[in-house]
Amino acid sequence: MAATSIKLPDELKKRIDTLVADSGKTAHAFMVEAIERETERAELRRRFHADASAAEMEVNTSGKAFDAREVFDYLEGKLKGKKVSKPRLRKWPPSS
Repeated sequence: MAATSIKLPDELKKRIDTLVADSGKTAHAFMVEAIERETERAELRRRFHADASAAEMEVNTSGKAFDAREVFDYLEGKLKGKKVSKPRLRKWPPSS
């Protein structure tokens, strides 16, 4: 395991100490968990942006996409057990 030194503002260190006082957890464990959670969030955000960029490129290349309102209406109808028509691809203007 790699060792890393981190300098915290006094006020933040006090806040962490207050939170962990009755938790049975060390300040170190609290900080490792917080860094891990934020790392996972940043990775998810990065994947979301990459997926969104790929989807935008696909729409711009094909010139077609599904209308979000039609998709939501379709899914809502399916969830309610209604017989609904699948949304159709439509011509879509390219993003700028």
